[in-house]
Amino acid sequence: MKRFAVLIFTTFLLLTSCTGQPFTSISSTNQPIPYGTSGTSVTESSIKDSPETTGSLAGIPMQVGYGVQGPWFELYFTDPVNPAAKQITGGPDGPLVAAIDSAHLSVDAAIYSLSLHSVRDALIHAFRRGVQVQVVMESDNMDSSASQSLKDAGLPMLGDRREGLMHNKFVVIDRSDVWTGSMNFTNEGAYADNNNLMHVHSEKVAEDYEAEFNEMFVDDKFGSTANAVTPNPRVTVDGTPMDIYFSPDDHVQAALVDLLDNAQKSIYFLAYSFTADPLGEAIRQRAAAGVKVSGVMEAEQVASNVGSEYDAFRAAGLDVHLDGNRGQMHHKVMIIDGQIVVMGSYNFTASAEKTNDENLIVIYNPGIAGQYLKEFQRVYAVAKP
Repeated sequence: MKRFAVLIFTTFLLLTSCTGQPFTSISSTNQPIPYGTSGTSVTESSIKDSPETTGSLAGIPMQVGYGVQGPWFELYFTDPVNPAAKQITGGPDGPLVAAIDSAHLSVDAAIYSLSLHSVRDALIHAFRRGVQVQVVMESDNMDSSASQSLKDAGLPMLGDRREGLMHNKFVVIDRSDVWTGSMNFTNEGAYADNNNLMHVHSEKVAEDYEAEFNEMFVDDKFGSTANAVTPNPRVTVDGTPMDIYFSPDDHVQAALVDLLDNAQKSIYFLAYSFTADPLGEAIRQRAAAGVKVSGVMEAEQVASNVGSEYDAFRAAGLDVHLDGNRGQMHHKVMIIDGQIVVMGSYNFTASAEKTNDENLIVIYNPGIAGQYLKEFQRVYAVAKP
């Protein structure tokens, strides 16, 4: 079925490219993209609802994937339906590798899983040229050949050594730049799965992530043993407020319920795993109050999870569908009122809330929300009816 959906989507792309319809890759041009704009789609009304801002986003050309940049950030999305994705090159790992290659002082990486040779080699090269490189990993994934290569090269590494997951996927470079999102640093994560990766240039955001990294790597505290020590829980960069959360110590779920409870116009979500009843109930209540709700969930997780919210969403008559990607629809994203984005490693589950080490950012920026709505459009276009 997933192969069939991909075939339909590929045909759709060919047709629209011939007819001039506005389903255009944002990586196909370097022209500025106004904040809050998008092609005609299920998400168009929410994008139009976004207030105008004075800035613009510039497209980042990519061989495989979609990218835009603003004054203080870069944002990337994978493109698993692109035939060139099979080459395992030209995707979002490329900019991350370039950033590691440019590091002068330090690279601190929290890696759930690693198989990308590009990232492996960049970490080793940085270490060999004298950059302080430190890695914390999920212990269950430290037996991969890429992880073993890091060990053999002498990089300082630490596993979490516990039942819960070290589920983060972030890198802090020179204590001033953070790369984070849903993308595992694996071949599948960068080329077969739907994922997002964001680069934030901010010393205060980096301070938050550095504190979280040190809590794990230096203090050897993971999961429920960790303390709430986020130095800057609210950061404003160039006029954009961001709330920074780490679980399980920052009570992420309560913050998300509050955001959802205050949605006025629309809630769009892309969810790899969604079993958290409080979040599902908050969405259903807003839908009952007239808020537009639309979502896509990873089909394999819906089939295997106990207590998935999918059936409850469908029973409530909500526009929620199973994904059509042959790989994984791995996003953990919410877009609220066309202005607020929730992103990071945090799945909408009890495990993410109570036991796993996770990170999540809430971004209040309609331009960034517009880009996530474009990604929602792409995923929704190949979702199952």
